[in-house]
Amino acid sequence: MGPLRGTGESMNIDKNQILELLRSQGDHDKAQQADSELPDQVDTDKDAGLLSKFGIDPMELIKQFGGGGGIGGKLGGLLG
Repeated sequence: MGPLRGTGESMNIDKNQILELLRSQGDHDKAQQADSELPDQVDTDKDAGLLSKFGIDPMELIKQFGGGGGIGGKLGGLLG
């Protein structure tokens, strides 16, 4: 249950996409905190600890944003 190490699945996601995801879930406080702590490009492997701090599962990000661009976040259930 650790970081994605060894899975071979890692990607960079724009911080704004993650912030929008948090806001869409009503987590405005977390989004504000994430905005100040996350790098502009979030590596789902390297930054897994930070993502977990905000209640974000890196594998879910890969599923949501890995296959279909920005709209993938809204249709994440269809990608898995």
